[in-house]
Amino acid sequence: MDLRQLRYFVAVARERNFTRAAEQLHIAQPPLSRQIQLLEQELGVALLLRNSRPVQLTDAGRLFYEQAIQILGRVEQMQAATKRVGLHQRSVLSIGFVASTLYGGLPTLMRMLRECAPELDIQVLELMSMQQIEALKEGRIDIGFGRVHHSDPNVAGILLREERLAVALPMGSPMAQSSALLPIQQLHRQKLIVYPKDSHPGFADQVLNILHAHEIQPSEVLEVREIQTALGLVAAEFGVCVIPSSARQSRNDVCYRTIDSDRAVSPVILNHRVNDKSKYIMLVEQLITEMYVKQQSWLDTHNLPTFAKRDGVKPEDVK
Repeated sequence: MDLRQLRYFVAVARERNFTRAAEQLHIAQPPLSRQIQLLEQELGVALLLRNSRPVQLTDAGRLFYEQAIQILGRVEQMQAATKRVGLHQRSVLSIGFVASTLYGGLPTLMRMLRECAPELDIQVLELMSMQQIEALKEGRIDIGFGRVHHSDPNVAGILLREERLAVALPMGSPMAQSSALLPIQQLHRQKLIVYPKDSHPGFADQVLNILHAHEIQPSEVLEVREIQTALGLVAAEFGVCVIPSSARQSRNDVCYRTIDSDRAVSPVILNHRVNDKSKYIMLVEQLITEMYVKQQSWLDTHNLPTFAKRDGVKPEDVK
């Protein structure tokens, strides 16, 4: 088994078609098919169901695919890291994030990281929560900040906080006449704007699930791609939008009210590869722990992450 065979198999698994995979790899189809056959012979199991259209993965194929993309990602990381060392280049930490975390403590964390590790080249990549999981396994990012719990055994997810949700309301709405907590039942039969579109599971699913748990049914649901679009439509009185509290923006045409429900929360989750104990991952955890101690507004002292507890931080220590 060699890396070429892994790359060939991953291409077929992604494209679900030998012809398209061969075109992507810039090779003829017969050599591609032959290498996959040799790989299956070496493993002693079938990885693909060739008679189906499109080509399907067997159970063994799905497992092998997950492992293959991790191996290829690590190889690319190894090559890049070795090249950086050989050329005396700076170390790189790639951070994936969902846009809403930029309204919380992520910018502060990045500034602290630069101060503590000036030799570090911090690269950022905006990705949906579940896209981050794949990017971690492929080695495209080193850590990710998302809002969706996952069950992937290859990625460690650490809950940083459960953030309260708020509702963005048009200024002309009767609900905008008060600044008090908004009873969640008042959202029943409202026109609801949700984001991001075409990312499932995602924040939009969280919002709809929370409303469903409270037996609240919107009169209409409009999906948009970004929070800025959603808030613009709220201002234009197309509906209301549920957002993380930290994402409130200074607009004179939108009113915000925090939802009065303990279940109306959205998690902020730090993800990294299992058993990745690199010094910069440890530094990020250390800095987040310090942010708890300083009681940064984006952190909830009742939900200390595992590494903060490991370092001996308790809720009563937060001042």
